[in-house]
Amino acid sequence: MPPKKSTIVWLQGLTCNGNSHSFFNYPQMPSFAASFDMLYHPLLGGEGSFETLLDGTSSFDFLILEGALSQDESILQKFNRPFSQVLNNLSSRAKTIVCAGSCASFGGIFRLRDPERISGALFRGKEAGGYWNIKHNVINLPGCPVHPRWLVDTLLLLHQGEKVFLDTYLRPKEIYGYLVHHGCLRNEYFEWKVDSKQLGQKEGCLFYEHGCQGPMSHANCNKILWNEVSSKTRAGSPCLGCTEFDFPRRALYETQTNMSLPQTPVGISKRAYYSLAGVAKSFKIERLERKLIDENN
Repeated sequence: MPPKKSTIVWLQGLTCNGNSHSFFNYPQMPSFAASFDMLYHPLLGGEGSFETLLDGTSSFDFLILEGALSQDESILQKFNRPFSQVLNNLSSRAKTIVCAGSCASFGGIFRLRDPERISGALFRGKEAGGYWNIKHNVINLPGCPVHPRWLVDTLLLLHQGEKVFLDTYLRPKEIYGYLVHHGCLRNEYFEWKVDSKQLGQKEGCLFYEHGCQGPMSHANCNKILWNEVSSKTRAGSPCLGCTEFDFPRRALYETQTNMSLPQTPVGISKRAYYSLAGVAKSFKIERLERKLIDENN
């Protein structure tokens, strides 16, 4: 007898559909479907109507939230009934709530429009207290969009009865315990402060000139590649920090500085970092400089 499938309801708030489309590109979708039943997704057809689902009382395993949330009905109107009524109904019946993407986790770009009325499920940016002040069955999977492997791997662990360990922002440590900087192919350029001058270059560090957030952003993008092929830094674009509570920053491609000094990577004291950076900058690594010059030419 095959194992029982876990059941999923997917609900959208204020969203661009990006996390849904990312999920649809999961390459092993048949194996996913062998373990999960999608009771409702707004972009897919289902056996029953959404109204029938709302009028029911049975529990289900996962409520996946996509998009920022608001209790203000003038901002968020859907389903011909108050959105808060829909969300409170479904959330009370779900064993686990999974916030797919930065908007559902922290409010994302929509929060910038109205920080007082638009938020994530349990966070308003960095501050605790979003749509709900307290809820003990929420997992955040920030990203813009969320990597399909992050979502599916988390669901599979829970489906198998495994415990998912979370950080302060309710992100799974297995995914967000790394920095995007870890595994970046440009790390040697970062160490020796050899900078890329143009976007799209294969060589050079993107931290100083282009505001790369890789050393400050928690995610394994350079370990679990996008489309199993690449990442932003591999493609010559800086990391935008989309897994962090302050995404999107208003100056995405600019390095934040304090008295002309750049912000320091996570886990390194300012004094130690600036001392090491000064020493590294004084060296001229001809091998790295030559590769950068050759690419420019």
